[in-house]
Amino acid sequence: MVLVNRSFGIKICNAKDEFSIFLRFACTSGFDALCRAGDGTRCQGYPNCSAELNKRKEVAMVAFNVVRFKVKPGMETAFLDAHRHIAESWAGLHHANIIKTGEGRYCIIAEWESLEALAASHPQMIATLDSFRETLEDLGGGLGVTDAVAGPVVLSAK
Repeated sequence: MVLVNRSFGIKICNAKDEFSIFLRFACTSGFDALCRAGDGTRCQGYPNCSAELNKRKEVAMVAFNVVRFKVKPGMETAFLDAHRHIAESWAGLHHANIIKTGEGRYCIIAEWESLEALAASHPQMIATLDSFRETLEDLGGGLGVTDAVAGPVVLSAK
């Protein structure tokens, strides 16, 4: 089996039950490197990559999404309460944090098992947004009430 995703630089080959994984920007070096999961081979001089692959025993394309909000005065509790149980309805979500970036300004940072999982949970995320939309102010500049970005991890430190 060969899987190639040119947009993310991934090539996975299964030959005789050994997986060879070519990950662009996956190793701590930030450079292309050849890794072999499960066979203990080092990552062409970058031991952290091999150790991480051996620890996971699989390669997952972790993704994050980040959404910025401006909450109306006095509505912070309702905004936060709407997010308390998202892990139950957002399949594929590993972890999420909401940070306060200023007065009435918040940002959710969510880690997903993959871009596909993130995309599949879009309807549930919109349903969650609809449950607290009235607590939000327009961000201006044509953005509406949210400013969202998402993408795969291209470098992981520590």
